[in-house]
Amino acid sequence: MSDVVNNKAQHRFELTVDGHRADAYYKLEGNVITFVHTEVPPELGGQGVGSKLVKGALEQVRAEGMKVIAQCPFVKAYIDKHAEYQDLLET
Repeated sequence: MSDVVNNKAQHRFELTVDGHRADAYYKLEGNVITFVHTEVPPELGGQGVGSKLVKGALEQVRAEGMKVIAQCPFVKAYIDKHAEYQDLLET
């Protein structure tokens, strides 16, 4: 697996595995990033790729000192299950 890449031009975080790309799309307003949709190709389903993608994205968001709005149900569920990312949520 490669590392999670922030493709700022396309407003998405990307993780490429075995030639397939999973994406976490976002909108950016100031210091707040809103995750709107996550896509994992069927070929990568059930391998934890979505979780690795979201974890990598959240780590980059934390490093940049940003806050998160988890509009995407997958991102919201991930943060709900991983308390260490709760502090990133915009209140």
